[in-house]
Amino acid sequence: MSAPASLPAGPMQPTAGVRPVPARRRAAPGPVARRAGHVLGALVDVLLLVALLGWPGWRAVPFLTEDFRRVLGILIVSLVLNAAAELVYAIVDRPRVKAVGDLLTLSVSLLVTVRLWQVFPFDVTDAWATVFRVLLVLGVVGIVIGMLVALVTAVRPRAER
Repeated sequence: MSAPASLPAGPMQPTAGVRPVPARRRAAPGPVARRAGHVLGALVDVLLLVALLGWPGWRAVPFLTEDFRRVLGILIVSLVLNAAAELVYAIVDRPRVKAVGDLLTLSVSLLVTVRLWQVFPFDVTDAWATVFRVLLVLGVVGIVIGMLVALVTAVRPRAER
């Protein structure tokens, strides 16, 4: 007795004439897609600089205090450095170049995050202050992990093809 036609074939009942389809692996993005992504990343950094320094400006953010000016300098350096690094990555599409650039940009990002912790230029309630501090700690952890990955990528021997 065979399984009813409305039920799918089980492990013991192969469907005649149908071969299993292997799972498709997503291909890594090609050089054109990577370059476009880097250019887009640089554009986002420039737009953040415009929003921060021009219109609407950081003072338009209701929970930032005047102490934010004490973080502004290193934040500007970080955004400019990130934009420049993204443009370099768009021109020089090499994993080791990107790893070294990531080490540099992540180091500055770590300085920004530590400075935000020190100054804490946020006018929020105690509960939100805790949330912000937890997010800053998670940011530091993520940055350090990114730095370790970039360091390994920068120093490991190139894989044979």
